[in-house]
Amino acid sequence: MTERERTSGETSPDGFAPPVPGAEAGQPRYEPAPGVGKLLVWVLLFVLAAVAVVLGGVYLT
Repeated sequence: MTERERTSGETSPDGFAPPVPGAEAGQPRYEPAPGVGKLLVWVLLFVLAAVAVVLGGVYLT
């Protein structure tokens, strides 16, 4: 099997997926950074959880 056939997206005869382009050179692959909107949603979620904990503590005391 040639290198071109192996990287065309087909599985190899042993059943494993072909290597990712760039991975054979030993380069690590990283996920892109989250967008500003997604990051803002996570920050607001944690702030809301913190407010709920504080208000729950005030209510129960």
